[in-house]
Amino acid sequence: MAKNLLQDMVKVKKAREKIRIPAEELPTGGVKQVKGQVKKPRYKIWLVAIISITFFIFAVSYLFTKAVVTVNPKTKELVLNQDLSASKDSATEGLSFDLVVISGEENKTLKADSEKDVKEVATGTVVIYNAFGYSPQPLSIDTRLTGSNGKIYKTKTKTVVPGMKKDGIPGSVEVKIYASVAGAEYNSMPLDFQIFGFKGTPKYSKIYARSKGEITGGFVGKAPVVSDADKAQAISDLKTTLQNKLLKNATNQIPTGFVLFKNAILLNTNNVNNEPNISSIYNKDNSLTLKLKGTLEGILLDEQKLTKKITEKDVAEYSGSQVYVSNLRDLNFSMSNGDTNISNDTKNINFNLSGSAKVVWKLDETKLVNDLLGKSKKDFSQILLQYPGVDSADVVTTPFWRTSLPDKSKDIQVIVNYQK
Repeated sequence: MAKNLLQDMVKVKKAREKIRIPAEELPTGGVKQVKGQVKKPRYKIWLVAIISITFFIFAVSYLFTKAVVTVNPKTKELVLNQDLSASKDSATEGLSFDLVVISGEENKTLKADSEKDVKEVATGTVVIYNAFGYSPQPLSIDTRLTGSNGKIYKTKTKTVVPGMKKDGIPGSVEVKIYASVAGAEYNSMPLDFQIFGFKGTPKYSKIYARSKGEITGGFVGKAPVVSDADKAQAISDLKTTLQNKLLKNATNQIPTGFVLFKNAILLNTNNVNNEPNISSIYNKDNSLTLKLKGTLEGILLDEQKLTKKITEKDVAEYSGSQVYVSNLRDLNFSMSNGDTNISNDTKNINFNLSGSAKVVWKLDETKLVNDLLGKSKKDFSQILLQYPGVDSADVVTTPFWRTSLPDKSKDIQVIVNYQK
């Protein structure tokens, strides 16, 4: 009896152990696990997966590393009142200047309440040439000129026509002329002229004239009457309008690197004989049109050299690095001693600049990027010490856990908050 009981206990124990049924005996051809089978732990598989994904993310992030450097440049507030000088020689190491000259005209029509009988002669400007010889040719006032339209005009002033130059170029001079008889028939487009008094001599074909622009203003008949006050106001308005128009045109033509101050301009509305360059045109509708001609002359200053001069004088810590004045064009410009007689022959000028100015230091962005390539973020502040023109700066890297900066310049972006 004891033997049989022991054998039964062994059978029960074996029945509780794992029983595997061959795959060929299963309907699905797989392995069937029966009650009592022990499961394998799965947390190790998840751990391996998480580590692999984390490693992959870190590896990919290194391929897309970026850095953005934001810089606030150093600035300095100044109150200027500087006397400066400039030379027209652009090759000089000091401050240089140039001139911009632009001409134009403006007109305005005025209504009149009454009329009067008017006789006015046409007027214009001619250039007289001397191709006869090297000696100057004097001409008296009221020298008669025969126009190519067959009409006679006279010079308004006494003048001297320079002789030919050594290279054979004729000497020339400008002079105002007027028609010998009043009337609109003397108004004309540009004409050629011979000097009547030289007719029959070799000078007749060698000393000649050509009108500079149209000949206008001739009139005989009833003309509208405009009060002196209305006419004076109209001329004042014309000067303002013409100056603004010419200044805008001049500003659009300023070459890069030069500055034209608002007060560094002069509108000249007089002709070569220092007479007002204004003409009156009488209209059939009982109105009068005033036409004003003028020339705007402006002083152009080298912006970089001017900024350097300003900074050298008023900024003690300036060491020669690149700077600019953010509000340079708002400064007040005035010629010394009120001198406004500037021409192409002017070689030197003296002027004053005053007002509040803000000097801003420029940053060499390419150099900064090269200095940062591959460096540790903790060295960023130390590198900035090499740039005295930087007031403050910070750097942000992507991904955020990177402790070093990219080693390719295209992956570093520099943003400078320049003052405007």
